[in-house]
Amino acid sequence: MTKKQIREIYKNKRRMIGPMEKDALDSAVADRFLNSEMYKNCSELLIYVSFDIEVGTYRIIDRALKEKKVFCPRCCSDSNYMEFYMINSFDDLSPGAYGILEPSAGQPTMSFEPTSLCTVPALSYDEKGNRLGFGKGYYDRFLSGFKGIKTGICYELSLCETLPADDHDIRVDNIVTEDRIIFLG
Repeated sequence: MTKKQIREIYKNKRRMIGPMEKDALDSAVADRFLNSEMYKNCSELLIYVSFDIEVGTYRIIDRALKEKKVFCPRCCSDSNYMEFYMINSFDDLSPGAYGILEPSAGQPTMSFEPTSLCTVPALSYDEKGNRLGFGKGYYDRFLSGFKGIKTGICYELSLCETLPADDHDIRVDNIVTEDRIIFLG
């Protein structure tokens, strides 16, 4: 099966989740993430602002804004590259590329601490830390130079045994779901 075909399977699985179930799953993922040692020990949190069928991040961002330095990505759709900008509140976000909320102003941060924690969205993860993203390569390009901790957040129903991976695909160090944390390091 091609990555494109697998993407459609996992998009459809996500679309089948009802709003109340999604809210419960998002809450459970957020609780597990926020109570983890990796979150408690991180100096900076790099986190995407969830959209549509992605695992929800609003609860995580809301709490992190009170406890950490928080950075969100802004996509440059003409180059398929993204940069992270520090935010101080949700008011620092506005619709950007693809209609996703992004930081609206400021200077991008180019380097992060080894204790920085980056949440990585995906349609699916396998048990080796390979991810199936949405196909644009933004995260693989960014993560190729990132020296901090890479954490996938995902629903259990989106985990699979094996995903196809290319040489340029970047694996995560661990995966947080509503039921567990899978440590891959």
